[in-house]
Amino acid sequence: MLVLTRKSKQSIKIGDDVEITVLSIAGGQVRIGISAPLEISVVRTEAPHEIDDEQMLEPPNAKVRADVEEALGKINIRRS
Repeated sequence: MLVLTRKSKQSIKIGDDVEITVLSIAGGQVRIGISAPLEISVVRTEAPHEIDDEQMLEPPNAKVRADVEEALGKINIRRS
């Protein structure tokens, strides 16, 4: 395991497409932001029971992508 020290507003890159930024630090909590392509699934490791088996069989973010496409279709915008 690589262990890094970061201050608020500092970030790290994983590969070319993933960036993790420390947004704020307050008390015992750290808020982080993760910027990643839609094809990369980002889940909290402490909550695996919240992800049902059907979701695990879908491509990452397939439901989110379908919801976005549906919403865009309702306002007559198409993604290319």
